[in-house]
Amino acid sequence: MRRRVGEREITYDDAGAGAPVVLLHPFPCNRRYWATVAAALAAPDRRLLTVDAPGFGESAAATTFAIADWADDVAALLDALDLATATVVGLSMGGYAALAMAARHRARLAALVLADTRAAADSAEVRRARADAIALLDSAGVAGYLDRSLPRLLAPEAPAAVLVQARALAETRADQLRAGIAALRDRPDRTAELSAILCPTLVLAGARDQVVPPEEMRGMAATIPGARFAILEGAGHLASLEAPGPFLAAVRGFLDQAAARQSGAA
Repeated sequence: MRRRVGEREITYDDAGAGAPVVLLHPFPCNRRYWATVAAALAAPDRRLLTVDAPGFGESAAATTFAIADWADDVAALLDALDLATATVVGLSMGGYAALAMAARHRARLAALVLADTRAAADSAEVRRARADAIALLDSAGVAGYLDRSLPRLLAPEAPAAVLVQARALAETRADQLRAGIAALRDRPDRTAELSAILCPTLVLAGARDQVVPPEEMRGMAATIPGARFAILEGAGHLASLEAPGPFLAAVRGFLDQAAARQSGAA
């Protein structure tokens, strides 16, 4: 689906009815990343929304964007759909956007799931790695960049079939990959904002994540009041691809508990 809100066109999928759940995809993928998860999370009382980052998927090309732009797009989409609040599930880059939602649109969050992501800004070492990634993209093209970068998003021992799956879900436009790397690099540090997140929160970490150490995510969870933390054994950074069963069980259980609390409060 496409919807123009303000200056940008938002592309998204919308299925089901009931309590809305917004799924925000990792880099270098688009909303198609969540197709299987969204289908598995479907329930009679649950509405699943998957939203492309600016310039990703079917959205119009964006040579530059900020992670906060994506959070603003989600808030604008909720307005357009007449939805007061939603549970937001963000993985990796989607987690950065979910944290931006918590900072900029806190009242719109019914609950929050943060998977394989971090609140801290890039370190100097990671910023150098981002520069190297852009240089590789420029010199080796999209295929060469994905060949080098995608294995690090999985557990070191990930089956070849999972790598093939990740490759099939990856963005293939060089300009959008470049814009995404820059957006990741330039996002602000949100560590100091974690203690202000008061909605029910689940933090998930792949035990074999090569990008964000699980202990860093455990520390993030400890800073968010009342947050639950779970490790997904055998999974790397793209945890929902490598451990779909445990990932879905954790998210589904969290959503069911959050719905029960809201029903009891009503």
